[in-house]
Amino acid sequence: MAKKITDQEIKHLELIQGAVNRFAANSFQMKGWMLVVATALLGSFANTGNKNFVLLALFPTVVFWFLDAYYLQQERKFRGVYEDVSGNSKDPKPVQPFAMPIGQYEGGKYSLWDVFTSITIFTLYGSIIVILLAIYFFL
Repeated sequence: MAKKITDQEIKHLELIQGAVNRFAANSFQMKGWMLVVATALLGSFANTGNKNFVLLALFPTVVFWFLDAYYLQQERKFRGVYEDVSGNSKDPKPVQPFAMPIGQYEGGKYSLWDVFTSITIFTLYGSIIVILLAIYFFL
């Protein structure tokens, strides 16, 4: 039988969901900004023929990759809190009312490296880096 959720827990879940939504929006913005900056630098390369602009595009791509992974890591941690508060976790951790103890969620799927190398993030940023390197070495 499912656990009865109190009004206090519903409010707590709403606060957690608000944090999750903000981190998801930040992650989306990182992808957008990465594309804007990389495209602008590639446009500069197209106008000038200076390959240094292509190399320069690698730096913001890696920085945005790291920031995107950080925001997704935070989102995963808050989703862990959400699962525990809602009672849907397989291995629940105790969460005080209105607490956001993301420090309890370390390692495994909550690690920055796991997020950094996740298939969706790695595929996006890795493919951009491969494209930039291909442009640099083959054009």
